[in-house]
Amino acid sequence: MELEYNTQREKLIISEYGRHIQKLVDHAANLNDRVERQKIAEGIIDLMGELNPHLRDVDDFKHKLWDHLFIMSDFKLDVNSPYEKPELEKLFEKPDPLAYPNSKIRFNHYGKVVEMMIEEASEMEKGELRDKLTLAIANQMKKSYVNWNRDSVEDKLIFKQLEQLSKGKLSLPEDTELASVSVLKKGNNNRKKKQNNKHRNKRY
Repeated sequence: MELEYNTQREKLIISEYGRHIQKLVDHAANLNDRVERQKIAEGIIDLMGELNPHLRDVDDFKHKLWDHLFIMSDFKLDVNSPYEKPELEKLFEKPDPLAYPNSKIRFNHYGKVVEMMIEEASEMEKGELRDKLTLAIANQMKKSYVNWNRDSVEDKLIFKQLEQLSKGKLSLPEDTELASVSVLKKGNNNRKKKQNNKHRNKRY
Protein backbone atom coordinates (compact mmCIF):
# COMPACT_ATOMS: atom_id res chain seq x y z
CA MET A 1 0.00 0.00 0.00
CA GLU A 2 1.47 3.32 -1.10
CA LEU A 3 1.63 5.97 1.61
CA GLU A 4 0.00 9.32 0.95
CA TYR A 5 1.89 12.33 2.26
CA ASN A 6 0.34 15.68 3.14
CA THR A 7 2.65 17.36 0.63
CA GLN A 8 0.99 15.30 -2.12
CA ARG A 9 -2.55 16.19 -1.04
CA GLU A 10 -4.54 19.24 -1.97
CA LYS A 11 -4.00 22.20 0.30
CA LEU A 12 -6.66 22.61 2.99
CA ILE A 13 -8.77 25.73 2.55
CA ILE A 14 -9.27 26.23 6.31
CA SER A 15 -6.67 24.04 7.99
CA GLU A 16 -8.03 24.17 11.56
CA TYR A 17 -10.96 21.92 10.64
CA GLY A 18 -8.71 19.16 9.36
CA ARG A 19 -8.74 16.98 6.27
CA HIS A 20 -11.65 14.74 7.35
CA ILE A 21 -14.04 17.70 7.56
CA GLN A 22 -12.78 18.92 4.18
CA LYS A 23 -13.52 15.52 2.66
CA LEU A 24 -17.03 15.57 4.13
CA VAL A 25 -17.61 19.01 2.64
CA ASP A 26 -16.38 17.82 -0.77
CA HIS A 27 -18.65 14.78 -0.53
CA ALA A 28 -21.68 16.91 0.35
CA ALA A 29 -21.01 19.32 -2.51
CA ASN A 30 -21.05 16.44 -5.01
CA LEU A 31 -24.33 14.87 -3.83
CA ASN A 32 -27.24 15.09 -6.26
CA ASP A 33 -29.95 14.53 -3.63
CA ARG A 34 -30.68 17.98 -2.19
CA VAL A 35 -32.40 16.62 0.93
CA GLU A 36 -29.44 14.38 1.72
CA ARG A 37 -27.04 17.21 0.90
CA GLN A 38 -28.83 19.52 3.34
CA LYS A 39 -28.84 16.87 6.07
CA ILE A 40 -25.11 16.21 5.72
CA ALA A 41 -24.30 19.94 5.63
CA GLU A 42 -26.10 20.49 8.95
CA GLY A 43 -24.26 17.50 10.42
CA ILE A 44 -20.94 18.98 9.27
CA ILE A 45 -21.83 22.27 11.00
CA ASP A 46 -22.35 20.38 14.28
CA LEU A 47 -18.99 18.61 13.88
CA MET A 48 -17.19 21.86 13.11
CA GLY A 49 -18.62 23.39 16.27
CA GLU A 50 -17.51 20.43 18.42
CA LEU A 51 -14.00 20.44 16.95
CA ASN A 52 -13.59 24.17 17.51
CA PRO A 53 -15.29 25.01 20.84
CA HIS A 54 -13.34 28.30 21.04
CA LEU A 55 -15.62 29.65 18.32
CA ARG A 56 -18.47 29.60 20.83
CA ASP A 57 -16.88 32.71 22.37
CA VAL A 58 -17.21 34.50 19.04
CA ASP A 59 -20.33 36.53 18.38
CA ASP A 60 -22.70 34.70 16.00
CA PHE A 61 -20.45 31.62 16.01
CA LYS A 62 -23.06 29.60 14.07
CA HIS A 63 -22.97 32.23 11.37
CA LYS A 64 -19.20 31.93 11.31
CA LEU A 65 -19.42 28.15 10.91
CA TRP A 66 -21.80 28.41 7.96
CA ASP A 67 -19.51 30.97 6.30
CA HIS A 68 -16.57 28.61 6.74
CA LEU A 69 -18.59 25.73 5.30
CA PHE A 70 -19.30 27.63 2.08
CA ILE A 71 -15.70 28.79 1.84
CA MET A 72 -14.41 25.22 2.27
CA SER A 73 -16.70 24.07 -0.54
CA ASP A 74 -15.31 26.79 -2.79
CA PHE A 75 -18.88 28.13 -2.83
CA LYS A 76 -20.05 25.03 -4.73
CA LEU A 77 -22.24 23.68 -1.91
CA ASP A 78 -25.89 24.30 -2.77
CA VAL A 79 -27.79 24.13 0.53
CA ASN A 80 -30.11 26.33 2.57
CA SER A 81 -28.39 28.36 5.25
CA PRO A 82 -30.10 30.19 8.13
CA TYR A 83 -27.82 33.12 7.27
CA GLU A 84 -27.03 35.12 4.17
CA LYS A 85 -24.36 33.37 2.13
CA PRO A 86 -20.99 35.12 2.02
CA GLU A 87 -19.96 36.72 -1.26
CA LEU A 88 -16.62 35.70 -2.71
CA GLU A 89 -15.83 39.23 -3.90
CA LYS A 90 -16.40 40.73 -0.45
CA LEU A 91 -14.26 38.10 1.29
CA PHE A 92 -11.19 39.11 -0.69
CA GLU A 93 -12.04 42.79 -0.88
CA LYS A 94 -9.19 44.91 0.44
CA PRO A 95 -10.14 47.19 3.33
CA ASP A 96 -9.77 50.93 2.95
CA PRO A 97 -6.35 52.10 4.11
CA LEU A 98 -6.29 53.65 7.56
CA ALA A 99 -5.44 57.30 7.74
CA TYR A 100 -2.01 57.73 9.32
CA PRO A 101 -1.83 60.54 11.88
CA ASN A 102 0.21 63.44 10.59
CA SER A 103 0.71 65.13 13.95
CA LYS A 104 4.29 65.05 15.16
CA ILE A 105 5.23 63.99 18.68
CA ARG A 106 7.61 66.49 20.24
CA PHE A 107 9.18 64.04 22.68
CA ASN A 108 9.00 60.47 21.40
CA HIS A 109 9.60 58.92 24.81
CA TYR A 110 6.39 60.45 26.18
CA GLY A 111 4.18 59.35 23.33
CA LYS A 112 0.95 60.77 21.98
CA VAL A 113 -1.18 59.72 24.97
CA VAL A 114 0.78 61.89 27.39
CA GLU A 115 0.48 64.85 25.01
CA MET A 116 -3.28 64.31 24.84
CA MET A 117 -3.46 64.17 28.66
CA ILE A 118 -1.53 67.45 28.90
CA GLU A 119 -3.83 69.07 26.36
CA GLU A 120 -6.88 67.89 28.31
CA ALA A 121 -5.50 69.12 31.66
CA SER A 122 -4.58 72.48 30.13
CA GLU A 123 -8.23 73.11 29.27
CA MET A 124 -9.47 72.35 32.79
CA GLU A 125 -10.38 75.01 35.29
CA LYS A 126 -7.69 75.75 37.84
CA GLY A 127 -8.20 73.91 41.08
CA GLU A 128 -7.35 70.83 43.14
CA LEU A 129 -8.46 68.34 40.48
CA ARG A 130 -6.29 69.97 37.82
CA ASP A 131 -3.31 70.08 40.22
CA LYS A 132 -3.67 66.36 41.00
CA LEU A 133 -3.93 65.50 37.32
CA THR A 134 -0.86 67.62 36.53
CA LEU A 135 1.14 65.78 39.21
CA ALA A 136 -0.05 62.41 37.85
CA ILE A 137 1.00 63.45 34.34
CA ALA A 138 4.43 64.55 35.58
CA ASN A 139 4.96 61.18 37.28
CA GLN A 140 3.89 59.40 34.10
CA MET A 141 6.36 61.52 32.12
CA LYS A 142 9.14 60.58 34.52
CA LYS A 143 8.23 56.90 34.26
CA SER A 144 8.20 57.09 30.44
CA TYR A 145 11.53 58.92 30.45
CA VAL A 146 13.14 56.27 32.67
CA ASN A 147 11.71 53.42 30.58
CA TRP A 148 13.02 55.00 27.39
CA ASN A 149 16.46 56.06 28.58
CA ARG A 150 17.09 53.35 31.20
CA ASP A 151 18.52 56.09 33.39
CA SER A 152 17.54 58.51 36.12
CA VAL A 153 16.24 62.00 35.41
CA GLU A 154 16.00 65.15 37.49
CA ASP A 155 12.52 66.35 38.35
CA LYS A 156 13.44 69.84 37.11
CA LEU A 157 13.77 68.50 33.56
CA ILE A 158 10.31 66.90 33.76
CA PHE A 159 8.83 70.19 35.04
CA LYS A 160 10.51 72.11 32.22
CA GLN A 161 9.27 69.76 29.50
CA LEU A 162 5.79 69.71 31.05
CA GLU A 163 5.63 73.50 30.70
CA GLN A 164 6.92 73.28 27.13
CA LEU A 165 4.34 70.69 26.10
CA SER A 166 1.51 72.61 27.78
CA LYS A 167 2.71 75.92 26.32
CA GLY A 168 3.15 77.30 29.82
CA LYS A 169 -0.34 76.37 31.01
CA LEU A 170 0.73 73.60 33.40
CA SER A 171 3.36 73.89 36.10
CA LEU A 172 4.24 72.44 39.48
CA PRO A 173 5.77 74.14 42.53
CA GLU A 174 9.58 73.92 42.61
CA ASP A 175 9.50 71.97 45.89
CA THR A 176 7.31 69.22 44.34
CA GLU A 177 8.89 65.78 44.56
CA LEU A 178 7.97 63.22 41.95
CA ALA A 179 8.05 59.47 42.59
CA SER A 180 11.58 58.07 42.84
CA VAL A 181 13.10 56.09 39.98
CA SER A 182 13.23 52.96 42.16
CA VAL A 183 9.50 53.20 42.88
CA LEU A 184 8.71 53.70 39.18
CA LYS A 185 10.86 50.74 38.17
CA LYS A 186 9.35 48.62 40.94
CA GLY A 187 5.90 49.40 39.56
CA ASN A 188 7.00 48.21 36.12
CA ASN A 189 8.46 45.01 37.57
CA ASN A 190 5.28 44.26 39.51
CA ARG A 191 3.21 44.76 36.38
CA LYS A 192 5.48 42.44 34.39
CA LYS A 193 5.21 39.78 37.12
CA LYS A 194 1.41 40.01 37.02
CA GLN A 195 1.43 39.68 33.23
CA ASN A 196 3.79 36.69 33.39
CA ASN A 197 1.64 35.01 36.06
CA LYS A 198 -1.45 35.66 33.96
CA HIS A 199 0.13 34.01 30.91
CA ARG A 200 1.44 31.16 33.06
CA ASN A 201 -2.01 30.51 34.53
CA LYS A 202 -3.53 30.38 31.07
CA ARG A 203 -1.13 27.60 30.10
CA TYR A 204 -2.20 25.28 32.93
